[in-house]
Amino acid sequence: MDKEQGKEIIEIKNQIARQFTKSDWLDLGYSLGCYDIIENHGRLLRSLSFGDEDYEGNILEVLTSIIKQDTKNFQELKHFISDKYSAPIVSEFISTAQAETPKKMITFSPQVFEIPTKPQNEKLVTVILPFKLQASFTAVKNACDKLGLECKKADDIWENATFIQDIFELIFTSKVVVADFTGKNPNVFYEVGIAHTLGKTVIPITQSFDDVPSDLGHHRALKYLPNEQGYTDLTAELMKRLDTLMPKPTTEW
Repeated sequence: MDKEQGKEIIEIKNQIARQFTKSDWLDLGYSLGCYDIIENHGRLLRSLSFGDEDYEGNILEVLTSIIKQDTKNFQELKHFISDKYSAPIVSEFISTAQAETPKKMITFSPQVFEIPTKPQNEKLVTVILPFKLQASFTAVKNACDKLGLECKKADDIWENATFIQDIFELIFTSKVVVADFTGKNPNVFYEVGIAHTLGKTVIPITQSFDDVPSDLGHHRALKYLPNEQGYTDLTAELMKRLDTLMPKPTTEW
């Protein structure tokens, strides 16, 4: 086995560790004629069932034995994995707006985050900003309240073991993201990158255009003054922008 094949085996191992069940292992065994290797391994299926730390090592041992039994099994193994996981288990469009003309779309699996099980919230506006800019958040929330929209920031929730997972879930389920670049906060930039990758519409706001990174300079930002009139004006401008992006409240007669 050469270096490139070794890398492929590791990737197959990682995919199996993430997705295989006992039934998948048995299917693989019968498909490749190596059921006895899987069944007779002393730790593979047991470590899978109990979530033991040595499971991934056992996967590598079994894969190596399968390939040693017949070198053709290497290609058969890749075909089995490709056929089984060539399509996403769940297909869900989470970006702000679906393109009217055909565009290339990709499927990806984050390694740092867990994909939320919550549905998309068509009326949710997520606010990304440094914690100290509470008045800025209030201005955004006032705009949302007047339009009948929900408005949240990351520290409003605590549902996951890690703070960054709460942030990812909030961005993932939102329709629009408002990001305050004031102060060049690195966490804000990171979270805006997540929002852009997920295809969310991001509305930048800032007290100074100098705080907007050059990579984001082509995005129109709303500048506001940090005083009572400035926050009032910010609310008014955000209402105009959000009104074009968000669904209108229904009226019951």
